[in-house]
Amino acid sequence: MSRYDLSGEVAVVIGGTGVLGGAIAQGLAEAGAKVAVLGRSQERGKERVAAIEQAGGEALFAACDATDKTSLAEAQAAVGAGLGAVGVLVNAAGGNQPQVTLNDELSFEGIETADWQDCFDLNLGAGALLPCQVFGPAMVTAGKGSIINIASVAAHLPVSRVVAYSAAKAAVVSLTQFLAREWAQKGVRVNSITPGFFPAEQNRRLLFEEDGSPTERGGQILSHTPMNRYGRPEELVGAAVFLASEAASSFVTGTDICVDGGFLATTI
Repeated sequence: MSRYDLSGEVAVVIGGTGVLGGAIAQGLAEAGAKVAVLGRSQERGKERVAAIEQAGGEALFAACDATDKTSLAEAQAAVGAGLGAVGVLVNAAGGNQPQVTLNDELSFEGIETADWQDCFDLNLGAGALLPCQVFGPAMVTAGKGSIINIASVAAHLPVSRVVAYSAAKAAVVSLTQFLAREWAQKGVRVNSITPGFFPAEQNRRLLFEEDGSPTERGGQILSHTPMNRYGRPEELVGAAVFLASEAASSFVTGTDICVDGGFLATTI
């Protein structure tokens, strides 16, 4: 198990104030890393830090708007001063947006260009591009580091209605592969994790009726998932710790690990 020991590592989790990012932050701390939780919500960020510290870990919260490069640079400085040089970066910011979700009132051709761009700014810009531009160069200079981007099953199999989100997450996978190639000989590994369907605040109404039963769309998702259930946030931790650990995944870069209950393996 020493291969999965992250003692001495400093890990940044952007979007660590969210459900999935928070679980990953907790898991990295349990593996021994000092963790910086970055996000917009000070309340949720401090709650996550408190949970990590209560479990015996070391963490700090830095307020950060991941769509703003200056904000990211300020957060990087705060992490460096508080915890040290960053060796692991997890990019977990992102999410679908209602203004680019197709429905009876909104067709593909009706999507506003500005709304499409906003979705890309969140999921590609904040979700991978800008954090890699800010945190990546220091890792390259140090000659070591692991970057983990969070993709989606929609990146590989475009999900109905969420066309902009699917396209943006596909771009995340492409950027991951590009950076993996560019930084491979500089000691920095770049990989992604593709979660399947995990209930969170933003998609709960899409997946569940008020009584807790599946919605029509929730039923479609479950019928397409061989395990016939949704994922639990802690089920992303193993993949994250594996990719974060140099000892466990030193020859792994440019890959995407699916944690989806078999969703992408399923067809007619």
